[in-house]
Amino acid sequence: MGEVTMPRLSDTMSEGTVGRWLKQPGDQVNAGEIIAEIETDKATMELEAFESGILQQIIIPAGQTVPIGEVIAIIGAGPVTRAPAAPPPAAAAPTAAAAPPAAAAPPVSADT
Repeated sequence: MGEVTMPRLSDTMSEGTVGRWLKQPGDQVNAGEIIAEIETDKATMELEAFESGILQQIIIPAGQTVPIGEVIAIIGAGPVTRAPAAPPPAAAAPTAAAAPPAAAAPPVSADT
């Protein structure tokens, strides 16, 4: 699994802003492919993937500024991993024993 970090795009750069993501989690990326745009105080630069794989996770959303070296995304080899969903709640156990079915009352005759 490879970490994509905020690159140093100039000697004076200390932080960068993720301008926009060109790939989304689950997308296949190839080494050298442009995956995002990084904005500095002077220019907008393209960020290339340094390895091939699946974009597993975007950690830093577009518009957020982070220091050089901060992990902004993860590229992995397998399918996108998601946090497991919470298990469904257990069926509520009946609080009282089920009542036996009521016996059918004998039919009432209209002759009486």
